[in-house]
Amino acid sequence: MPIWNQSGTLGGGNHFNELCLDEKGRVWVMLHSGSRNIGKVIGETAIGMAKEHAHAMGYALPDRDLAWLDEGTRQFDSYVEGMLWAQDYAALNRDMIFHLVTKVLKRIYGDRFSVMDQVVNCHHNFSSLEDHFGKKVWITRKGAVQARSGQLGIIPGSMGTRSYIVAGRGNHNAYCSCSHGAGRRMSRGEAKRRFTLEDLANQTAGVACRKDEAVIDEAPLAYKNIDDVMLAQADLVEVRHTLKQVLC
Repeated sequence: MPIWNQSGTLGGGNHFNELCLDEKGRVWVMLHSGSRNIGKVIGETAIGMAKEHAHAMGYALPDRDLAWLDEGTRQFDSYVEGMLWAQDYAALNRDMIFHLVTKVLKRIYGDRFSVMDQVVNCHHNFSSLEDHFGKKVWITRKGAVQARSGQLGIIPGSMGTRSYIVAGRGNHNAYCSCSHGAGRRMSRGEAKRRFTLEDLANQTAGVACRKDEAVIDEAPLAYKNIDDVMLAQADLVEVRHTLKQVLC
């Protein structure tokens, strides 16, 4: 499918689009989406180039997956260019989805609907060149987002729990990072074996969402307790808003 036909689409897996209510009853639009597989393909291509380079140079690596691309080489520059493009595309994709959702809400609610606050659009699973401990280094955040002092971020829970809007504390010992979400506590396969449709319905009670076989692996109890996760990173972020999903 041409890329322009994928722009503004959500993707699969744990990507979601939600309407939530905060502690004051205000409505939030929350979505989770990335580069729609493009970033994955770029990464896999770069890993392949790194393995080829390691083999050509005769590196005695204990594992082929430890191969790398040297900064300053053509291959490294090509990878960085592609990676940054994918990150820009992911941000644009989220902006487009937000625009489409708010357009629908405006059509439904008319003058009763308006965007009251700023949009928080943050990357997860990404790399950036940053200054830490007096050095300029590449930081890769997997399942994490940037949390510089005062920087707003999003930490989702699951379909049936809570999510959080946070402000970073700029903890340099954590490279100014925090978690991106609750994180899974069991694999998708285990969740499908363990949970039933009844379990899924009970765990997502009060939330309008899919409750069919295809999303059993997204059952809330397949994820870690979001409140425990937030408590564990109290030195990384400050909670600004607590959101409860009503539509996923």
